[in-house]
Amino acid sequence: MSRTVAIIGGGYGGAAAAKALDEHADVVLIEPKDAFVQNAASMRALARPEWAGKMFFPYDRLMERGRIVRERAVSVDSRGVLLASGERVEADYLVLATGSVYPFPFKFEDDLAGQARERIHAVHEELAGAGRVLIAGAGPVGLELAGEIKVVWPDKRVTIVDPGTELLPAFEPQVRADLRRQLAELGVELLLGTTLDAEPPAGPGRAGPFTVGSTAGELSADIWFRAYGVRVRTGYLDGDLGDARTPRGHVRVTERLNVEGHEHVYAIGDITDLAEAKMAGNAMQHAEVVAANIIAQLRGERPSSVYRPSPLPFVLLPLGAEGGVGQLPSPEGPIVLPAESVADYKGRDLFTGRFAELFGVAGEPAPAGV
Repeated sequence: MSRTVAIIGGGYGGAAAAKALDEHADVVLIEPKDAFVQNAASMRALARPEWAGKMFFPYDRLMERGRIVRERAVSVDSRGVLLASGERVEADYLVLATGSVYPFPFKFEDDLAGQARERIHAVHEELAGAGRVLIAGAGPVGLELAGEIKVVWPDKRVTIVDPGTELLPAFEPQVRADLRRQLAELGVELLLGTTLDAEPPAGPGRAGPFTVGSTAGELSADIWFRAYGVRVRTGYLDGDLGDARTPRGHVRVTERLNVEGHEHVYAIGDITDLAEAKMAGNAMQHAEVVAANIIAQLRGERPSSVYRPSPLPFVLLPLGAEGGVGQLPSPEGPIVLPAESVADYKGRDLFTGRFAELFGVAGEPAPAGV
């Protein structure tokens, strides 16, 4: 019996699934990038460019048996993957893990890690010379970026605008109050319930003084960042998978994370239509469920692992290495974390140690060019 598992996408969920399945199947990981990108470190790397060397992990030690195909998937049906080169990879099982697109510099379209690092350093130089920073978007990404900037450059003026009227409205009042307190102590200016009349003339991450109108009046800054605008990558679905997408582009999945109507095709991460935040931690939990189900199928057993989104939202939101807010779910209800716990869990190393272990490079410096 053939045991080929094609995983399309080597991000958080795809890499974790490849690792878990490596000893059980013939894994083919299809990913155009030459290194995994730990996007959670991008905000810190903008303020502290030495962190750019901690964001990228080569794929060559992720698996012992499986192989990496450094190409882009252009068409995927339930039996295999057509690559940009014209080659087709036939597979007994498929795992769709192509994730989402988010504005640079929080996610990267560059396929070469060296080029992405150069871009990070270039934006850092632009940011370093700017006295006034405007961040459009008061979600976790925008808030985390503001914290990183103010910790490194406390004298910079940092303003966040967002059309919403509350910060993290789904979370406990204690979390939101502590977040506001810490932002105020850092000197971050919040303009909630505010929309810009138009985007600033220069692109995000490009320095140059500007003034734009808004519902709160004119706003002036020297550089701005767009911290909103996520889009899922599912345009490659074709043939009998073409109808698996929702109107917004997500993939319909069952509780076992099968693509609806396809027992040998799975989807994980941001592309799923699950009612939960699109977070790296969720994608990696999806990978565990999918790996367990494929292993069961390979053994001739009925897959039984199910995934149920947490009924309680959770977040670990650092504001620099030592600050931040957090909330975790528990059977007794939400657990509110103090800044010290957020720093212990995430803030100090941004999970880079965990990924160094996953990719087999723990204790080693970043390879040259990556």
